Amino acid sequence: MSSDPDGMDRVDVNVDALKSEIRRALISQKANACPIAMRMAWHAAGTYDKNTNTGGCKGGTMRFDKERSDPDNKGITIIQDLLLPVKQNHPEISHADLWAISAIAAIEFLGGPKIPFRFGRVDAPTDASCVPHSRLPDASQGADHLRQVFGRMGFNDREIVALSGGHTLGRCHEVRSGFDGPWTHNPLKFDNSYFRNLLELDWEPRKWNGRAQMQDKQSGKLMMLPTDMALKTDPKFRRIAEMYAKDEKLFFRDFSQAYSKLMCNGCPPHVDPMRPEGGRSVKDVKSAEFRDLIMHGSEQPARKLWTEGIADVHQLESTSGRTALHKAAFWEHKDIIKFLCAECKIDANVQDVYGDTALHDCAKFGHTDVAESLIVIGKTDTSLRNKEGKTAHDLAVEHGYKETANAIARVSKSRL
Repeated sequence: MSSDPDGMDRVDVNVDALKSEIRRALISQKANACPIAMRMAWHAAGTYDKNTNTGGCKGGTMRFDKERSDPDNKGITIIQDLLLPVKQNHPEISHADLWAISAIAAIEFLGGPKIPFRFGRVDAPTDASCVPHSRLPDASQGADHLRQVFGRMGFNDREIVALSGGHTLGRCHEVRSGFDGPWTHNPLKFDNSYFRNLLELDWEPRKWNGRAQMQDKQSGKLMMLPTDMALKTDPKFRRIAEMYAKDEKLFFRDFSQAYSKLMCNGCPPHVDPMRPEGGRSVKDVKSAEFRDLIMHGSEQPARKLWTEGIADVHQLESTSGRTALHKAAFWEHKDIIKFLCAECKIDANVQDVYGDTALHDCAKFGHTDVAESLIVIGKTDTSLRNKEGKTAHDLAVEHGYKETANAIARVSKSRL
């Protein structure tokens, strides 16, 4: 974690790696929980009131019973539990940030647009900032209600319709909302079919014992809520819905902007991705450049940065806790090991966020020469274990690199 010039903490995250963890949590042989991830973030953010600057997803307040017990939030704890392993792996990321980025990632996973996002939300320490129940839209209402609720959050008509397009994912469940059924025939695909169905299909009241909703005449398998139908019957809403039904790229663009705004409402200004971000120091930039050069085996330009003293060669990568030595070992740049260990004096025993040393990194790929250099020149402690409890020797054996395992054992013994 580093600081912006405005004094706010900036969370440094390898977003691509984080999204891969989120994907594993949400999509498995058991379930595809992407729609409910989007639902949870919406329920957190949709409580925002611009007049009092309360609510929104800034504090991760859905952790507390006051909000978890809201009837509108039935089933939300499922997604919190699914994402728990990701949170445990990343204590530096707040619940508020994790839930927001998980929704954004879920939309992307299912074919939706990329949504601008910036980390930096802080979890509320207590439930004091939890908001009253019933701030979310009432799906049984019409256009006036939509404008009132979304207007409270600072959204205009176009943004209201764009955000409503999120109904292209998932479905309603009677046990949670009293409504039942999907809006589209493929509720795991993010596209503009919600608008096409709304405008092109014929709708009639569903005859059942649940809450009043509409079903399509053609198949009888799709549903629309009263608030959905308001987008068709209200002239101003309808004109916008028609544009989205005809132009998916336009819908994606507007949805991306509106959803990014939704995730920022009520949050500190520094999390707004549209706001200029505070720059890193020259030393941080050059230190990252040094690690990148080492990763690619470019010793001479890296040596120049070290000689000029404009890079901190010992600096850890903020997202992984890795040194330049980790990168050289991982990519088998054996000729650079001596420079890093003997001249730069980089500590070979530094363990990254997974507990791996540079020796762990090279052992699992069978980089025997690198392993020997790390032990002899870098004086690596071969007894160090990663978070899975494994030594570098264990990894070499596990990955089938007998020669590397034997070399680690032999060279380690010769040092005794």
